[in-house]
Amino acid sequence: MDEIVLIGGGGHCKSAIDVIEQENKFRIVGIVDKPELVGSDVLGYPIIAKDSDLGFLAEKYRYALVTTGQIKSPVLRRRLFDLAEKAGFFFPVVVSPRAYVSRYATVGKGTIVMHDAVIASNASVGVNCIINSKALLEHDSVIGNFCHIATASVVNGGVHIKDSSFIGSGSIIKQNVFIGPGSIISMGCHLRKDVNT
Repeated sequence: MDEIVLIGGGGHCKSAIDVIEQENKFRIVGIVDKPELVGSDVLGYPIIAKDSDLGFLAEKYRYALVTTGQIKSPVLRRRLFDLAEKAGFFFPVVVSPRAYVSRYATVGKGTIVMHDAVIASNASVGVNCIINSKALLEHDSVIGNFCHIATASVVNGGVHIKDSSFIGSGSIIKQNVFIGPGSIISMGCHLRKDVNT
């Protein structure tokens, strides 16, 4: 079984651990977090290093996943992804066995698809995204890089969501709507018109 390093040990990390364990493709060797947390653990997995140690870890381990959350701003997830990529890590796509990803869909590296999410035919998801539990991405939807589609969101057919956007829990996006880069769509929003930021 391939070994993987998790980068970020907060709440989202706990959910990601559960997905990784259920997928059963990777063995988690440890977590990277703040220096003062090294030596503690998250759900029994040790925090083994800090961000500046990524280069050393990449010499030993091939795979990593950014497991910090993303509420509103993607800046931290993007910074950690860039650091780990420059260090030499590869980023798998992690998919819960309880999710459905159509064989006609595409999902970018470093993205996690969580429990009961659905990615339908001809949908496209970018790099380092979170497709959270029970999110629905319908046919022909396009999700950019560094986006978080939060729990129980509904992204209808043909919707385009540009890079670094956040779609809040329980949101419903009308078909063919365009959402510009860096957009924040509030929890429970019913969006019927384009959003340009």
